[in-house]
Amino acid sequence: MQLLQGKKIDDISVSELTRQEQVGKVSFYRNYQSLSDILFQYDRLLANTWGAAYDSNPTSNPSNLFGRLFQHYKDHADFYLLLYRNGLTDAMLHTIQERCGLRPELSNREAYEKSFRAYGIYGWLLEWMRRGMAESTEDINAMLQGQ
Repeated sequence: MQLLQGKKIDDISVSELTRQEQVGKVSFYRNYQSLSDILFQYDRLLANTWGAAYDSNPTSNPSNLFGRLFQHYKDHADFYLLLYRNGLTDAMLHTIQERCGLRPELSNREAYEKSFRAYGIYGWLLEWMRRGMAESTEDINAMLQGQ
C-alpha cells in the first residue's frame, strides 16, 4: 500500500517490495505469481470478512444489503480508492463476480442474471468513487432499492 501511494504497480519490482517488507523473494513467489495477486487476495479477504459478518448479523436483510455493502467500501476507502486511482479495479470486479456466484458452469440464463447484478454493483461503485463517494451509504441503499 505504501509503495502504491507514490508509484504505479508496474513500476514496483518484487525486489523493492520484498526488501521493504523484509521477506524473501522465495516466500513471495511461493504465495503469489504477481504483485497484483496481493491486491486480489486482500480484496477477497475484505469481501469475505464483510460477507461473513453480514450473513451472521440477524438484522441483515435484502433492504439493507446495498447500504451495508457500500459502507464496507467506505470503511476501506483508502484501499479501494488506491485501486481506483491506479486502474486496478479488476480486483474489485473479480471479487464481486465471485460473491454474486458468477461461474462458468452456470446455465446461460443464470450467468446473465448474475452478471447483470455483478456489473451493476461494480458500475455503481466505480461511479460513486469517481464522484468522490459523496452520497451516504443510506442514500446509495435507497437509490439502489429504487432500481
